[in-house]
Amino acid sequence: MKRRGVLYDVGRVLELSWRPVLDPEVVRRELQIIRDDLHCTAVKICGRDLDRLTASAEAALAAGLEVWFSPELWDKGIEETLAHITAAARQAERLRRRWPGRLVFSVATESTLFTRGIIKGRTLRRRLATLPGEVRAGRHVAPLAAFLARATRNVRGVYGGPVTYASLPFERVDWELFDIVSVDHYRDAQSDRHYLGVLRRLSSYGKPVVVTEFGMRAYRGADSDGSLGTGLPADWRTVAFYRLPLVGRLVRPRLRKGDHVRDEALQARRIAEDLAILDAAGVDGAFVCAFVEPLAVHSPDPRYDLDMGALSLVKTYASGRGATYPDMTWEPKESFRAVADFYDGP
Repeated sequence: MKRRGVLYDVGRVLELSWRPVLDPEVVRRELQIIRDDLHCTAVKICGRDLDRLTASAEAALAAGLEVWFSPELWDKGIEETLAHITAAARQAERLRRRWPGRLVFSVATESTLFTRGIIKGRTLRRRLATLPGEVRAGRHVAPLAAFLARATRNVRGVYGGPVTYASLPFERVDWELFDIVSVDHYRDAQSDRHYLGVLRRLSSYGKPVVVTEFGMRAYRGADSDGSLGTGLPADWRTVAFYRLPLVGRLVRPRLRKGDHVRDEALQARRIAEDLAILDAAGVDGAFVCAFVEPLAVHSPDPRYDLDMGALSLVKTYASGRGATYPDMTWEPKESFRAVADFYDGP
């Protein structure tokens, strides 16, 4: 596997920012850890704010990592999204000229779900509800094709490096538009029997195949309960209130009611299995999702342990510092070590 990667979120936004605070010094330190201790050769930097994306990508390139530059303007219309992608490509071109051969541009991520106008629904929740019927009827195919054709044409007009798109497994993409075939491909009890079939189909295009997202959550049953795409049901009202000044001191983020059991060993084991499967399948690279999820704070009390529903390789503390890295507000999980061991191998 040439590209041994991790997804690094610098501020995805869906209703609220998934990384409200981004300290450039923390970014540089985390990228150093990703390179030296997680043994990554590549990092997929994703988020909405172009200044954050550009600064973080520059830090990763300076650290010697290959960067997949991934602007994500979620839940907006096609025209606004295309303008954002084109502006991001101009930023990426400036970096590519300084670090030729080290930058890949991803035009979008899972656009059938995250871009308004491909299928019915103004919000992600509504699009998820209509998705099965829309896909069975094939109503997403033509709008997605038109959107991706315009996006790639705009990007190639201002950016001279390799271009890809982080697709969903069911999307039928014209891969002749792209230099690398990419798919967000998670494996659980529902997708297991079709998992290798998707990779074989994508390999038939004769281009490098990269899995741009895969991973597992850290609670018992995460691999079999059908919730891998959404995770445990956090009470996001408490998360949102927690981020507010003054009021936030009175609110503690929590999971919705249920009998949830933390299981870091499951997460580590399943990610290690996925890496072995992907390597044996001959993919060119893979990006574990994700390095850190700051909003998904850890607690020893399962009622408040949002981290067990997170895909992250590290668990974030609401206060205090980690033991392994005393300068960080998080601690590696078992999955961090599993990934590091695999990436450090032959």
